[in-house]
Amino acid sequence: MGRGEAALPPQRAGSDLSGHLLAYLSLSPVFVIVGFVTLIIFKRELHTISFLGGLLLNEGVNWLIKNVIQEPRPCGGPHTAVGTKYGMPSSHSQFMWFFSVYSFLFLYLRMHQTNNARFLDLLWRHVLSLGLLAAAFLVSYSRVYLLYHTWSQVLYGGIAGGLMAIAWFIFTQEVLTPLFPRIAAWPISEFFLIRDTSLIPNVLWFEYTVTRAEARNRQRKLGTKLQ
Repeated sequence: MGRGEAALPPQRAGSDLSGHLLAYLSLSPVFVIVGFVTLIIFKRELHTISFLGGLLLNEGVNWLIKNVIQEPRPCGGPHTAVGTKYGMPSSHSQFMWFFSVYSFLFLYLRMHQTNNARFLDLLWRHVLSLGLLAAAFLVSYSRVYLLYHTWSQVLYGGIAGGLMAIAWFIFTQEVLTPLFPRIAAWPISEFFLIRDTSLIPNVLWFEYTVTRAEARNRQRKLGTKLQ
């Protein structure tokens, strides 16, 4: 199934504003992939690369399950440009629930020592987690509303995505993370500036403090030269 599917079926066409909004919302996986590629290009962090690898593996598992079960979509005629005729489980639902559940685990288990767990730090994690779960639900709902899938197809897609996210998170933490320092030390990793931040509990806070300290240091040096 193509990620660009956002067309309204004839039954939902016309002045259906909510349908158009849900159609655009169903493009969320495209934005997520673009975001990951951008992060990898500019950050080159191994955990981000691993996260994207899990999403791609999740897509492969979805394709395999679809071709084993071979349950047709409910739309029949409304959508003639659908990439695959099989709908069980929904790849959009499975993708978004993998992304949301993995992000949830990352926020609460990986970033568990963030800046003494201050109120604002906990608040933004709670808000972000609720936003991710809401986005996953709305994308799943959009697939039913737009007649691309049945409720059972998005439900099983969500379950499959959630289980895959838990399994990949455990695999990353227990198997891959201990290997990250060695991988980061490879010559090819050093050439492409690929880094390992797995020992840093809050990369955002770390980069902020290091950048601020370096900026102040350079500012002092510049001020000394100008005197």
